[in-house]
Amino acid sequence: MLASTVPDDWRPAIVREDGRQVVLFRGRRLTSVTGEFTDVQVMLGQAAAVGVDHLLLSPWIMLCPVEAGLDEALRICGIQNDGLARAAADGSVSALGAVPLQDAAVAARELAALMQVPGMCGAEVPASVAGTCLGDDRFLPFWEAAEATRALIFVHPTTRGLPGQPALDTRYLWNSVGNPLETTITAAHLATAGVMERFPRLRILLAHGGGGLHAVRGRLRRAHQVRPEAAARAPVGPDNALRRFYYDSLTHDQALLAGLVGYAGAEHVLLGSDRPFDMGTDNPAGEVRALGLDKDQEQLILGGNAARLLGLPAA
Repeated sequence: MLASTVPDDWRPAIVREDGRQVVLFRGRRLTSVTGEFTDVQVMLGQAAAVGVDHLLLSPWIMLCPVEAGLDEALRICGIQNDGLARAAADGSVSALGAVPLQDAAVAARELAALMQVPGMCGAEVPASVAGTCLGDDRFLPFWEAAEATRALIFVHPTTRGLPGQPALDTRYLWNSVGNPLETTITAAHLATAGVMERFPRLRILLAHGGGGLHAVRGRLRRAHQVRPEAAARAPVGPDNALRRFYYDSLTHDQALLAGLVGYAGAEHVLLGSDRPFDMGTDNPAGEVRALGLDKDQEQLILGGNAARLLGLPAA
């Protein structure tokens, strides 16, 4: 019954072309969705086949309706959140919801309500809203609510967050390079804006291993040392914030993943797969085990951190 209230232009269509799954959405034709996209039981079966026994579901980032009017956005978020809550009700999966982040006060209210629903553990948000990074003061009411409710906030690139870069329109660079760059920019913005210092219990999870954030951490540190404007909002320095973030393990590079664990600590890295998209990984647990970490560190990444953050029984 709720599905009938979804505005037509916010309904993805899934078709098959030459045996390939194609998603049509708001004028875009996407072939990047390569796995199961709608059936939770099929998703669980696919995960079990690679040794994963619990999933954290989140909305498709394109269905986080920050471009919509507020009333429409509330409808779209509500419908998704109802569906995710039903999927998570029996405990077989956990879920993050969607909130209308174009209005931070309303998003804060919706997040507080969401956190009262069994199985719902926080929200997924786009890395920018109408080109504005998440460290902007307009989002402070949302971050305050996220800290107060102990919500996990998953920051994911919008897939179109770097306008004016025509090179990214070719050779799949909008995904392989543009997506992690957008996460890098907004994470650096959050760190230098003092958001993590202002809200010391805030829990933010960055997609794709934080993008390119750790390639520039030395430059952020240097800027903090030599430029007063870089240190004005975050006097403690960027490393404090960068080590406070949580990161998924999806780097596609063992050396990068090992470096991330070494810098942020195993307690701040979570197993990530990016399913069902083509830029995900088919063997997330195997990639973590290949690092050769000690058993305690390995178990934190494989499930211990998720259990703590999502309120699950310890494995």
